[in-house]
Amino acid sequence: MELTTVWFALIAILWLGYLVLEGFDFGVGMLLAVLARDDRERRVLLNTIGPVWDGNEVWLIVAVGATFAAFPEWYATLFSGFYLPLLAILATLIVRAVGLEYRHKRADITWKQGWDRAIVAGSVVPPFLWGLVLANVVRGVPLDADHDFVGSLGDLLTPYALLGGATVVALSLTHGAFFVALKTVGDIRSRARGLALRSGGTTLTLLGALVAWTALRDGDLAVWAAGAVGVIGLAGGLAAGARAAEGWAFAGTALAIAALVAVWFLALFPDVMPSTLDPAGTLTTTNAASSPYTLQIMSWVALAFTPIVIGYQAWSYWVFRRRIGTHHIPA
Repeated sequence: MELTTVWFALIAILWLGYLVLEGFDFGVGMLLAVLARDDRERRVLLNTIGPVWDGNEVWLIVAVGATFAAFPEWYATLFSGFYLPLLAILATLIVRAVGLEYRHKRADITWKQGWDRAIVAGSVVPPFLWGLVLANVVRGVPLDADHDFVGSLGDLLTPYALLGGATVVALSLTHGAFFVALKTVGDIRSRARGLALRSGGTTLTLLGALVAWTALRDGDLAVWAAGAVGVIGLAGGLAAGARAAEGWAFAGTALAIAALVAVWFLALFPDVMPSTLDPAGTLTTTNAASSPYTLQIMSWVALAFTPIVIGYQAWSYWVFRRRIGTHHIPA
């Protein structure tokens, strides 16, 4: 296997890890507005992700860094053409991070409500825009012969891209609700599971529509297979949730998100940024890649450090594995 293909697959895995792990973070942030009934319950929700949310964002940093180093042409075209959506993602992620860190600094209710709104906004906007960006990358955008984006913001707001954004938001919400059910006890646990089941029908419909649209457009057996895994995984997760098996339910939603990422990257390969204007403007794993020597050095570095990062993150999840409830939150 060529190193360009290896690094394309590694970047896909990094996006898979980011959306699966940060997905439930986003979902928990959304739930502040619809699940928690008082400040103590909001503190329970935030404490479920408190030890892990910033570590989950490492996957995004590494994915972006790997794209910059392995496929600099892809990185340059992506970050120039999608400047406004990516800027909005960055701004809302910063606001969300500040809200998570500063909400508890004062007991004033107005202070906390303001940061709660910031956390909710910072949990809805990024997954929607990530879905929109990734869907546009797969669908293709206007690129000229020099691989420069020559479209406008309106070219990114296609029905397929908007469906991609809505699907990622819905998946994150259901994923996050099952995570809360898995990590809490008492009434908040049952309410989170009920909310996940209620949102699950809409999520399953959106995911099925997006998978079918992608597979019909590309007609690849691997895309159909990955999409089927995602739909079946989500349906199985909802069935497990109905039986109060939150662990299996959470695994089902995680599988659905992972399968959606696989669908997108399988449909994209061997391109990394298709052009809707001229095939000559399409960026591929070959013409967008760094030199073979650069990819070799990156491969050795990744081989050395990736197990360390994964091991540390797995350890942190194990340490903070127990359930919490309102009785754990001091007045």
